[in-house]
Amino acid sequence: MMEKPLIIAGKEYRSRLIAGTGKYASLQLMKDALEASGTEMVTVAVRRINLQDRSEQSFLSYIDRKRYTILPNTAGCYSAEEAIRIARLGREAGLSNLVKLEVLGDEATLFPDNEGLLQATKVLVKEGFVVLPYTNDDLINARKLMDAGAAAIMPLGAPIGSGMGIQNLANAMILREKITEVPLIIDAGVGTASDACLAMELGMDGVLMNTGIAGASDPVRMARAMRLAVEAGRDAYQSGRIQKKLYATASSPLSGIPSSRS
Repeated sequence: MMEKPLIIAGKEYRSRLIAGTGKYASLQLMKDALEASGTEMVTVAVRRINLQDRSEQSFLSYIDRKRYTILPNTAGCYSAEEAIRIARLGREAGLSNLVKLEVLGDEATLFPDNEGLLQATKVLVKEGFVVLPYTNDDLINARKLMDAGAAAIMPLGAPIGSGMGIQNLANAMILREKITEVPLIIDAGVGTASDACLAMELGMDGVLMNTGIAGASDPVRMARAMRLAVEAGRDAYQSGRIQKKLYATASSPLSGIPSSRS
């Protein structure tokens, strides 16, 4: 059976892994890790790059625009107004009309401010942005964001950069069952390949990660592992796992086998 591609704002993506570009020891290492990950979409923090620098050694020069879709993000914004301004800045600089929208509410946890996030989503959608909001794993807020025009829902698995994996499996499963109109992409908390695989086995449409790759001892090798994990998890979900049972079930049928007593 042919696998359906991930579709965001009408564009098809073969890879279901979205990769971040921060925290790498060097730009060349970032470039190598992105290639190993197989990603087709990379997220870039607008506030943390020099948008005016277009030299051969600039940050953006290491990202092949023909190969990767750039997803600007509003990381570090603590109000709707600030996030809106940063999103506009990224579009005016020619990055994209896509935006991974972050409106944070707490410095220690980096949990989202749901009220500010919804407010910013409404404004940016009206201005023609394709908004992918980073939110908590709350169904009600997810529905409000969809009603406001979000092109995807990106719930956290765990706090940003924590590497703890998906902490609330029940909420993730509820979101998967109830959110069917737009892609559902786990964003934040992925620490290793098994975390990414589990997210996909739960039926997520994609996984976004940065620290899990960039913070590894060998980012390029971890990027490759994450790529394979996302692919394996998706295949497992599509295949349909067996039901869990309390007792054993023989793998080999006994019917038709001559009895030793015959």
